[in-house]
Amino acid sequence: MASRHSNPLLHLNDQDGSYPPSWYAATATGIPKTQSLQGDHRCDVAVIGGGVSGLAAAKAFDEKGHRVVGFERSHDFGGVWELSRSYPDVQTQSPKDLYCYTDHPMPDEYPEWPKGPQVHAYLHSYAEKHNIARLFRLNTSVKTMERRKDDAAGWTLTIEDGGQEWTEDFDFVSVCTGQFSDKNIITHPGQDAFVERGGSVMHSSEYTDPSICKGKDVVVLGGSKSATDIAVNAASNGARSVRLVYLENVWRVPYFVGGINFKRLLYMRAQEQQFNQWGKNLLQRVIAAVLKPLVWANFRGLEALLKVQLKMKKHNMVPTTPIEKEVSCSVPIVTPGLIDCLNSGTIKPVLGTFDSYTDEGLKLTTGVTVPCDVAVLAVGWKLGVPYLPQQYQEKLIEDDGQYRVYRLSVNPDLPDMGFVGFNSSFCTVLSAEIIANWLVRYADGQLANQPTAVDMNKNIDMMLNWKRNERPAAKIYGGLCSAPFHFKHFDEVLADIGAKKKKRSNPLAEQFSYPNAAAYGTFLASAPQYKAG
Repeated sequence: MASRHSNPLLHLNDQDGSYPPSWYAATATGIPKTQSLQGDHRCDVAVIGGGVSGLAAAKAFDEKGHRVVGFERSHDFGGVWELSRSYPDVQTQSPKDLYCYTDHPMPDEYPEWPKGPQVHAYLHSYAEKHNIARLFRLNTSVKTMERRKDDAAGWTLTIEDGGQEWTEDFDFVSVCTGQFSDKNIITHPGQDAFVERGGSVMHSSEYTDPSICKGKDVVVLGGSKSATDIAVNAASNGARSVRLVYLENVWRVPYFVGGINFKRLLYMRAQEQQFNQWGKNLLQRVIAAVLKPLVWANFRGLEALLKVQLKMKKHNMVPTTPIEKEVSCSVPIVTPGLIDCLNSGTIKPVLGTFDSYTDEGLKLTTGVTVPCDVAVLAVGWKLGVPYLPQQYQEKLIEDDGQYRVYRLSVNPDLPDMGFVGFNSSFCTVLSAEIIANWLVRYADGQLANQPTAVDMNKNIDMMLNWKRNERPAAKIYGGLCSAPFHFKHFDEVLADIGAKKKKRSNPLAEQFSYPNAAAYGTFLASAPQYKAG
C-alpha cells in the first residue's frame, strides 16, 4: 500500500508512527496530538462528496476557519447533476427559487425549472464565488474510515486516487454523499442471454444517448420522475413502443395545479400544518381534531382536481392511499409531455414488475410478455455509508432500515462526524445549506441549544415512533426526508443555532408563501457568529 503523509518525519523508516533510531528519537517528546474539534481552535475536517451538500458543508466549515479537505470520487463537482450522470432532458422537480443557496440565486434567464446542465453550471458558479474548488480533491475516493488509534478524537480515512491508497487523519468528518450516491443494481432471470442477443439493460443514470431508442421497443421499470422522464424522452426520440412498468399507483403533482404553480399551493406553512406533524402538544392536537373535517375536504378537493387534470381514471393510475398520507420526498412531479403520451398511446402504463427475459421479449409479473429491445431500470439508488465500519453502521441503522439521526444530521454514538444532505426535501439546496451551518456549530460546541447524548436519543426515539406509528410515509428513504415539513424542520434547526430571527416580518407571507432562500440567509446571519482559531 502506497502512503502519502503530511509529516515525513514519522515515516523515514516506513513504519507508521515510529522514528528511525537516533538521539532525536530517544529524546523527542513527539508531535502533539490533535485536539478535538470542540473549542475555538482550527481543526482538520474531511468533507466526503462534492455535490450540492458537499459544497455547502465545505463552505460552512471553511468560513468558520477550519482546515477543510473535500473528496469527490468523480472528475467534477455536481453529484447527481454531474453531466455524465444526468440523463437527457432531466430538470429539477423544484422551481429555481426553491433550489438555490441563500446568497446565490439562480440566473434570471434560467427557466422556472432548470435543466440538468444549467444546474451543473449553477453549482460551479457557486463554487467559484466562494473559492471552494481549492478545498477539493477530484477523482479521489474514501475507501474506509476508522476511529483514530492515537487516542485523539476523529477518524482515519483510507483514501484512493489513481490506484494508490494512503491514510489521513481528520478531527471531524462530514459525510455529504446524500441519498443518490450508489446505483441500485438489480437483475432478472435470462438477462445475460438477452444482452448476448443484442438487448440492452441499463440503470436510469446510464441512459445518456436517446438514439439507442430509435425504432426499438423500450420498457422502463419504475414509477418515479426519472422513469417518466426517460419514458417520455424515448417516445420523443423515435422508439417503436414504450411501456412504463411500475408496482403501484402513486399521487403525482404537475408543475401547475389547476393553472397555479404548485409552489404556491404545496410549499406553504399553512399547507404543511395540515399534515400530521411530529411533536404536537395537547393544544395543537385539539386544534387539529377540530379542523380535521376541513382538512379532509381540502385534500379530497385536491385529489379530485388531480384526477381530472391528469386523467388518472382513464389510464388506471388512481392511487388507493389518501394524498395527505402519501406526500413525502418520493412523490413525483409529472414529466412534461407524459399525459400527452399516455393519451396518444405512445407510452403504455403497466401495473406490475419484471419477471424474466425470454426469447420472445420481457415477461412481466402480470403473465404477459411484451416486446423489449431496451430495458431501463429506474429503480433508484442505495442508501448507506459503505466505508463506515459495521459496528457503527449498526448504531446508525435500525433493523427496519430507519436511520437514528438527530436533526437528520448526527448520531450520538458516532462521534466526530455528521451528515449533510440526509435531510432530503423539496428544497434540497436550502436544506443542505441550513443543516451544514447547524453541523459546524454542533461540531464546535457553538449551538445555542447544544444537545447531550440523552437529549438526542430521546428525540430520535420520539421521531422514530412518529414515523412508524403516526406517519408511515415519513419512513421513505430510511426516514431521511423532511418533506413536507420544511418549515418545522428549519424552525428547529434555526432555534438550535440561536438565530434571533426565524420568520419573515410579514405574517401573511410567512404563512401563505413558499420558503425564501434569501430570507433564510438573513436568519442564519442573525445567529451568534464566531471564528475558530
